[in-house]
Amino acid sequence: MSTVASGLPVGRGLLYLIVAGAAWGTAGAAASLVYRASDMGSVALSFWRCAVGLLLLLAARHLRPRPGATPAPRPRATAAPEPLTRKALRVGATGLGLAVFQTAYFAAVSATGLAVATVITLGAGPVLIALGARLTMGERLGRAGVLAVTGALTGLGVLVLGGGDTAVRPWGVALALLSAAGYSAMTLLTRYWGRDGGADASGTTVWAFGVTTLCLLPFALTEGLVPHTAEPVLLLWLLVYIAAIPTALAYALYFAGAAVVRSATVSVIMLLEPVSAAVLAVTLLGEQLTTATLMGTLLMLGSVAGLAVAEARAARAEPALG
Repeated sequence: MSTVASGLPVGRGLLYLIVAGAAWGTAGAAASLVYRASDMGSVALSFWRCAVGLLLLLAARHLRPRPGATPAPRPRATAAPEPLTRKALRVGATGLGLAVFQTAYFAAVSATGLAVATVITLGAGPVLIALGARLTMGERLGRAGVLAVTGALTGLGVLVLGGGDTAVRPWGVALALLSAAGYSAMTLLTRYWGRDGGADASGTTVWAFGVTTLCLLPFALTEGLVPHTAEPVLLLWLLVYIAAIPTALAYALYFAGAAVVRSATVSVIMLLEPVSAAVLAVTLLGEQLTTATLMGTLLMLGSVAGLAVAEARAARAEPALG
């Protein structure tokens, strides 16, 4: 179950993605608490999330054991060093995709509401990724994959839209599709450059966040970087949590897993984000557990589990086929 290029087992990559998706889902609940405790805007929150996350990732890289500190098993094959121009292109493109994904999504939420923005962004993502992976890398989704994607998107619609009235506005829809395009590009690029083992997932995460932070800075300055709050300690802890768990940890796991798992599978597994958010909304924020919430959650969890099992079986079969 290992990918020859990167050395990361596909099973572990799937686990990384599952943890990342669940962690992403906690960001919404934490952000809701930030908005209750202060007047911080969404773009400023996104900026601080990326900026502090970048500092945490840099610190983690600095504290990581050096290659010569402990004896390591001899690798079967050594990937050629990545050319500097390709590294710069990879980091810049990934960071730009991340910036578009986050900023356009927040703008879509403001323009057309949370429910519609979430459904369009996360719903269009798997479709765009499946098409892109087929055209650029020859990855076949297969019948089981099509069923899993269909089930996951159905569950997403039931989960997010089943709870109340929604308003669809064309400008918000366009922004949500732009966000989905940024997310899709980020996922496809990570998978494409991760296939030959030349890309460093840890380095990609760090420098992509650097690019994203720079892209968000002018918009955050316009909105206002420093919020007003009567609870500064609570606000600080919430910002540290958002930067550490659903940002630094989750994106580090995401980029590592997305490099070894098929792109369409990645997009479906990451739909665990609204499931995690829905569970927190019921357990932490006191929202009611509706039939739509339960049905949508079960549909999405079943689809994710089925596609993860299929991905693991395909990974086991690859050595035999080779």
